[in-house]
Amino acid sequence: MAELKELTLAQRFSMIALNAQRSNMMTTVKKISLRTIAAAVILEVYLEDGLTAGAKGHIEGAVVPGKEISTGDLAYRELILKAVGSKARDRQPKLPWWLKKASSLPKRTLARFELVMAKGLADLGRMEEIPNLLGCDMFYESAGVSIKEYRCPIDEYTRITEGFRAEILEEGPVSDDAVCLLWLLRESGCLPDLFSRNELDLVATRIGELDTSHSLAHMIFPIQIYRGWEIAVKDALRIKRSFIRSTVGTGMLFLFPLLDRSQAVFIETEAWFSNSKQRLEAVKNRLEAQGHVFTVLKEGEIPTIKIDNLVYEVVPHYVTVRVPIQGVRLLPKRPI
Repeated sequence: MAELKELTLAQRFSMIALNAQRSNMMTTVKKISLRTIAAAVILEVYLEDGLTAGAKGHIEGAVVPGKEISTGDLAYRELILKAVGSKARDRQPKLPWWLKKASSLPKRTLARFELVMAKGLADLGRMEEIPNLLGCDMFYESAGVSIKEYRCPIDEYTRITEGFRAEILEEGPVSDDAVCLLWLLRESGCLPDLFSRNELDLVATRIGELDTSHSLAHMIFPIQIYRGWEIAVKDALRIKRSFIRSTVGTGMLFLFPLLDRSQAVFIETEAWFSNSKQRLEAVKNRLEAQGHVFTVLKEGEIPTIKIDNLVYEVVPHYVTVRVPIQGVRLLPKRPI
């Protein structure tokens, strides 16, 4: 593994926004993430004085690319700056223009940007590509459907997110870096992924406080780059998933797995094991063979397991195609 080093703003936000996203499909949710990561590149360079203005910190200042922008192994910077800078010409646009142009790059450019960013993080040991859990489902596996996703090291992911959460939720000064990350999470619709419902009220209050007391926050918080219909799709998917994780939703999902196949993965077993440990061992072998991290949290007739940092219940089940096929159904663990 490459020697770990401090990551840039765009790299850290990429770990949050791309973690568990499907790597070989351009979903609406991932497109939102990539648009916001592109904007993160602009903010990152701006904080390092790679973008200069007549009066830095004032939104009225015209912003132009600095003459000396350090790229090195940060190839993603060059890609975004060239793509956006080619539209600027001699206009000397303001920072909001740069952010909005970066977030509205065409799909082809975003796809190329994703590959460059993901490869850079992989080279640093901060991201890997693994089969999606849905690939373990009998129906998907038998159909030869290949679904992959990004996975970040859980310890590094936790370090980044918990450090940011502490800085926002606790009293005290907030760094420019954290202000940018807060804005990026807001624009990408990722705040509910890091904060609970009660904490989101505190975050909203914090945003209001920073808007009046922090010069950088006052400059970027009024800027909006998200697309309403894309965020609406992401919110609808989040509401659907929240329902599925409820008591009623889990029961319906068990009876009608087509409601959300990714939340009701069926793994067949060669035999109907009477011993729950044997069933669990069969599931463990299947998951680890596909590169998933598997941890048993609770044993018993319906064990609770953790797969790639998500918690599931292992419920004995069978499906009928031409003949009954025995196995287990992985259902998301209901919140207590």
